[in-house]
Amino acid sequence: MLIIPAIDLKDGCCVRLKQGLMHEVTVFSESPAAQAAHWLDQGARRLHLVDLDGAFAGHPRNEAAIRAILETVDEGVPVQLGGGIRDLDTIGRCLDMGISYVIIGTAAVKNPGFLQDACVAFSGHIIVGLDAKGGKVATDGWSKLTRHDVIDLAQKYEDYGAEAIVYTDIGRDGMLTGINVEATRELADAISIPVIASGGLASLRDIEALCAAESSGIVGAIAGRAIYDGSLDFRKAQECADNFRGRQGR
Repeated sequence: MLIIPAIDLKDGCCVRLKQGLMHEVTVFSESPAAQAAHWLDQGARRLHLVDLDGAFAGHPRNEAAIRAILETVDEGVPVQLGGGIRDLDTIGRCLDMGISYVIIGTAAVKNPGFLQDACVAFSGHIIVGLDAKGGKVATDGWSKLTRHDVIDLAQKYEDYGAEAIVYTDIGRDGMLTGINVEATRELADAISIPVIASGGLASLRDIEALCAAESSGIVGAIAGRAIYDGSLDFRKAQECADNFRGRQGR
């Protein structure tokens, strides 16, 4: 189980939002590249980038910061990026920059034909971001709640050839209230591609609960506000995940 630090980008800075609200923003670093280097020094084996400005604008807006982050990342450490990626040309540019996985969210819901084309053209590099509240998918930077069921869409995207699903409970994101393990497990049980949990990770107890459900297909958890405000030590969090199986076997 990987614990994946989130680096959310707004106006070239590393920030965190509460429940995806752009006015509920806390700036944690004016140098996202330095922040990425910090998490790598702490043992991160994957990074999760979100272009928040891009998510609202519909096209990437923080390319300079993304390139600076990629320059700090050692070869072999995957970097996944989401936010405003809504056409094939943008996906190609992201992969050419050095991004390992592109996360498609809103565009997957609004334009499933685009997602199908992306999965064919960039096989193995497309992750779908499903952001939900009460089991229903949200789009447009979480500003619009649809009637689409999370599991139904995930199964459809698996058929299209998506590499994995990032599942975010937006009601918990940035709130430090604990990750929605039950909903994440339910989703993972319904599909065969990997699921990465997101939204509300707050404690080692959350990590242990996710690790206990790892056999369902949960392969990682994105860590945000908790590792930034210090309530969760990232190094200890990854060690907890790494050591979970050993403790279970005793």
